[in-house]
Amino acid sequence: MPLKAVFFDIDGTLVDSNDFHVTAWQEAFHDHGYQVEQEKIRGQIGKGADQLIPSLLPALDARGRQAIADRHGEIFRTRYLPQVKALPHARDLIELLHAKGKRVILASSAEQAEVAHYVHLLKVEAMLSGTVSKDDVRQSKPAGDIFAAALAQVFPIGAGEVLAIGDTPYDVQSALRSDIKTIAVRSGGFSGQTLAEAGAPYIYASVKELFDNFDISPLRD
Repeated sequence: MPLKAVFFDIDGTLVDSNDFHVTAWQEAFHDHGYQVEQEKIRGQIGKGADQLIPSLLPALDARGRQAIADRHGEIFRTRYLPQVKALPHARDLIELLHAKGKRVILASSAEQAEVAHYVHLLKVEAMLSGTVSKDDVRQSKPAGDIFAAALAQVFPIGAGEVLAIGDTPYDVQSALRSDIKTIAVRSGGFSGQTLAEAGAPYIYASVKELFDNFDISPLRD
């Protein structure tokens, strides 16, 4: 089937923010009396707080999880969000897809306020058919809610006419729950092996490599 829509993850895919999130999470855990190694946190990046915190502190109660999630959000927004920059050719790839008539949705585990910030940073508002954030769904990635919500926004386009682009195994797993294939990019720090094992059929170094090789990529259809 011809490609009709593309769903983009944001953090680590379109913007260089994953390391900032690792640091913000470590600080948030520390502020609440928990010492969590950066590498353990890094392996969970791509999940929203509702999935990430239980993976690292499974015995923590709901009140404790919410307190740490709130602290992470505060730290990230105030200290690190202003430092986040777009990855090379992120906007160019979205612009090219839009020019070719593809519907583009940003589908992220981040809060809506952060998604809105990145839309402004990337200057892509006029090219988007919509956005989905963790505020729009019950569960963030790797649950299937976020990509399912994105698919609902482009109905009657079906899963076989969509590709997702993301940088973590959780993007891949989330998309697969709606039968959407993923182009995985390694710009978020996960290895090609990890992304392939999650189920990604296509793997690129970055959106720059994808843009540079557009005419021989799965996006060309």
